[in-house]
Amino acid sequence: MDIIEALKAVLFGIVEGITEWLPISSTGHMMLLEAFVPLDVSPEFYSTFLVVIQLGAIMAVLVLFFHKLNPFSRRKTERQKRVTWGIWAKVVVGSIPAAIVGLLLDEWVETNIMTNEDVSAIVVAAALVVYGVIFILIEIRNRRRLAQAENEAPRGKHARVANAQAYESVDPDADTEYDASSAISTVNTFEQMSYGKAFIIGIFQSLAVIPGTSRSGSIIIGSMLVGTSRTVATEFAFFLAIPIMFGWSLLKFFKHGFAYTATEWMVFVIGLVVAFVVSIVAIKFLVGFVKKHDFTAFGVYRIIIGAVVLVYFLFIV
Repeated sequence: MDIIEALKAVLFGIVEGITEWLPISSTGHMMLLEAFVPLDVSPEFYSTFLVVIQLGAIMAVLVLFFHKLNPFSRRKTERQKRVTWGIWAKVVVGSIPAAIVGLLLDEWVETNIMTNEDVSAIVVAAALVVYGVIFILIEIRNRRRLAQAENEAPRGKHARVANAQAYESVDPDADTEYDASSAISTVNTFEQMSYGKAFIIGIFQSLAVIPGTSRSGSIIIGSMLVGTSRTVATEFAFFLAIPIMFGWSLLKFFKHGFAYTATEWMVFVIGLVVAFVVSIVAIKFLVGFVKKHDFTAFGVYRIIIGAVVLVYFLFIV
């Protein structure tokens, strides 16, 4: 039985590691996985496990972006150190709305939505579909703006940036790289991001309290709506996860105590480790993906998964 539960924990770690960072909602995928491969654990443990497993995903961000987020690195210029401190300051500002909303509504959402299978299925499916449509509409608008920018691009030394083909940074001191959306974005580096925009993005992150929205998806949509490039939007989604997910995971862990069985502790450890390893792969994939592609595919995928969740939980189970 322990071997079976260990294999299930591996599956949960894989799903968490992938869906936590891609804008496709980890909640909807976890619901489907639990329906087909239920863990043999107590409801209290499972509720905690779904949150605490995110610690493994967070560690992947800290490892992959350690240099970028380290303001004490001797390899950084003074300007780059100031930019790094600025990133952390904007992460704090962006975390305020989500922290407030999470503390106020987390328990209500868990009690009134997540514990009612029919209600949770409708909410998660609706959020998946609605955000999927929003992604598609935003990218349709962006493609039109990019086409216009490309037609109006000047022929000169820096035409790569102006004509939306700048996939590599033209500034050796820049804190991030340019991507195709840079031509129509007003925020292409974290240095260009104002604290006001960071706070607005944080408001969008707070919408993730609604199951199925996707924390990273909410942040990316909010970021692009205030004018950031896809790369900045994606990286900010990673960085904002650090205080919110770390704090939420620890709060959940200590709230429910430590009275778990040996099997449940085993599931914890395996899930965390697998989520960490898979998250590294998922983050690298997404960072590379947004350099050359938009989020339309994720929007379509969300709509499909939303339909699957709705049909399965309302008409099949």
